Amino acid sequence: MHTNIIGIVLVIILFFGCAGTPRFTRNPARSGPLATQPRDRAVAAPVKPRQGALFQEGEASYYAHDFHGKKTANGETYDMNTFTAAHQTLPFNTLVRVVVAGTGQSTVVRINDRGPFAKDRIIDLSLAAARKIGLIGPGHAQVQLFIEDNHEQ
Repeated sequence: MHTNIIGIVLVIILFFGCAGTPRFTRNPARSGPLATQPRDRAVAAPVKPRQGALFQEGEASYYAHDFHGKKTANGETYDMNTFTAAHQTLPFNTLVRVVVAGTGQSTVVRINDRGPFAKDRIIDLSLAAARKIGLIGPGHAQVQLFIEDNHEQ
């Protein structure tokens, strides 16, 4: 009885040992590049804008309580009570004047984070900056961005 079981086990081992090669690679590093972010969430390389010039126009929004105390892209701790912002391409520490198109209200913020990742937004402001230019009620507004100073790290 034991010899029959041993014989069956050996046949099974022999059968699976002679199976064909797998149709996939065991070394994923050689299988080609992998996408790390979806295309619509990719962050572009930083640009070097001209100081004092209109840099960009579009929709601004703000982020606050859910992110307060968490790390920003440049390693700082996000403080919603400071005048900071997230932008996809401006270098960290760039000072940007944000002007609301309809009212002319403005504030200066320092770029310390990356985002926003919504297609129709160009900048995410801290709660303090959003409050100063009247974004708290509507949550977003059309703005113009002017480069005040470029303190690239």
